[in-house]
Amino acid sequence: MAARSIVRYGAYPVLMAAVILGVAVAPWRDVPLAWLAGLVMAGLTAVALLEHWFPFDPRWRHPDRDFPADVIHAVINLVVMHSAVLGFVVLRNWVGWQGMWWPNDWPYLAQVFMAGLPLDLSLYAVHRLSHRYGFLWRVHSILHSSRRLYWLNGERRHPLHAALMAGPGLVVLGVLGAPAEVVGGWLAILAVHLAFQHSNFDYRAGPLRYLLGVAELHRWHHRERFEDAQVNFGEFWLIWDHCFGTFYQPRSPLGAIGIEGDPVPHRYGEQLVYPFRADA
Repeated sequence: MAARSIVRYGAYPVLMAAVILGVAVAPWRDVPLAWLAGLVMAGLTAVALLEHWFPFDPRWRHPDRDFPADVIHAVINLVVMHSAVLGFVVLRNWVGWQGMWWPNDWPYLAQVFMAGLPLDLSLYAVHRLSHRYGFLWRVHSILHSSRRLYWLNGERRHPLHAALMAGPGLVVLGVLGAPAEVVGGWLAILAVHLAFQHSNFDYRAGPLRYLLGVAELHRWHHRERFEDAQVNFGEFWLIWDHCFGTFYQPRSPLGAIGIEGDPVPHRYGEQLVYPFRADA
């Protein structure tokens, strides 16, 4: 029992600290983007193993008919994420834009977390809007349609919605002049955090749960009844939920997750088309 408690309370801070440390040394590698990609894959693998050994809900351990689509979502979205960083470099070189202001003299890791603020606010804002407007909800509903939560759910996103959520923040960072390796560093940290956020790993974050969007609070955002899911929108930070009144501390059993009526198809290609269907 003592060992289980150590894993339950220690795994998230220890593994995230290791990822952050790995990001911190990335600029000194010959191929920093390859290093970041490897770091993300190692982090996702660790979360997958942890949830297999210490599941929050044993019923969620078994692959379902969504699993093949979830694998494709993860591969495509992670490739798109790293391609966006490369595109950042190409576009800036082509335009010749140096940026309005960026604290290049700050330590690299401080710059990474600085970049995370506008990106995370962008994710929160578009996430909130996606629960209010029809078309945005349809592209976002792909994520909510899963009947279980596990490590791959963090990347279960329609590519269009992923772009819409990150787009405003990336534009702000581009205007400010954030270096590509800084943006890439934050995206690597976020990818591993999202695996934890949606995982079936039975962990606890202690007081950090009031600041960070960890699974023990975020699971309530995926409740089946739409009215009950309008809480804890934060992707990484929960400060936006505190500021805008959407923070929720669970006081009741989780219950079923997903979308009532299970309207979203289960194949990847069908999920891409679903938001554009007349009957969606």
